[in-house]
Amino acid sequence: MSDAPKKTTKKIVIFASGSGTNAENIIKYFQNSENTEVLAVLSNRRSAGALRKAYDLNITPLLFDKEALYYSHEVLNILKDMNPDLIVLAGFLWLMPTSILEEFPNKVINIHPALLPKYGGKGMYGSRVHESVLENREKESGITIHHVNPKYDEGQIIFQEKVPVEENDTPESLASKIHELEYKHFPEVIQQLLEKKE
Repeated sequence: MSDAPKKTTKKIVIFASGSGTNAENIIKYFQNSENTEVLAVLSNRRSAGALRKAYDLNITPLLFDKEALYYSHEVLNILKDMNPDLIVLAGFLWLMPTSILEEFPNKVINIHPALLPKYGGKGMYGSRVHESVLENREKESGITIHHVNPKYDEGQIIFQEKVPVEENDTPESLASKIHELEYKHFPEVIQQLLEKKE
């Protein structure tokens, strides 16, 4: 009988506010993994496509409100019970409360559709980011994966990837390029972070 230690399963919890395309991509990436699983997708919006996509992929969908996140510690207690190795914000638009960040130090990460520190901060998400990049005639944009701290988009940067901005780009065409970077790199970076935690 082998004495090699059994690889423990790494656990991911995803927070999402929108359509859930990144959440879906992450779930599918790890679907057949022997040592990583997505436990749940949590959302603050009843209409979020992320909840439906989670349900369709047999992942627990959980809806919560401001009270549960910021005041009653209900979400914190759910996370404590699940004890995830990584909490992944995939298009989640609320600030993470300090109580969760303190309970899970360096375990909460976010993806932003621009090259931080440019085009970050409150209100900078989705098409607003791409419109600003184009208005300022930037030559490149990209994605930033970063640790989460108590301020929007100011946590330590983990990974960035760039894409050129063409003269004829629109917010929609730029968003499409950014999504491709997100789908390719976000799951890979998550996997690398989990492997470092072994």
